[in-house]
Amino acid sequence: MRMTAFEDVSLRALMLLSSADNSEPLATRAIADGVGTPYNHVSKAVLRLRELGLVESTRGRSGGVQLSDVGRRATVGQVLRALDTREDLTDCESPNGDCPFNLQCGLRSALREAREAFYRALDHVIISSLPHRRQMEPVLLQLGLRPPAGDV
Repeated sequence: MRMTAFEDVSLRALMLLSSADNSEPLATRAIADGVGTPYNHVSKAVLRLRELGLVESTRGRSGGVQLSDVGRRATVGQVLRALDTREDLTDCESPNGDCPFNLQCGLRSALREAREAFYRALDHVIISSLPHRRQMEPVLLQLGLRPPAGDV
């Protein structure tokens, strides 16, 4: 299964936030720089993650984004399930209109089951457990942040 670019950016933002010191919020621009993605893409992802309760944000000069308690416990499977807006993995259309096999299609059902199996396989992977110091320290230092004490 292939993740969308939006899902990828959202997961990377959550990983960055989980590795940063949670005492100070990160600006959305800093998150964009940290995950190597344009600001407008990251701001849309942060907005959706806030709607899902995975991050908390505050406006203003000292504002920014922080991982919420829910976000610290979130799994990859849960987040991907919540972000996936596709009804089906296939378009079920041909250049001439709807697929002639559309009525009670076994393929669509099998693909839905496969997608759910993919999510279930990721339901035990807690996002905040994924980043490690060696991976995240250069990114945090590039953003002018100190890595938290202990293993990230």
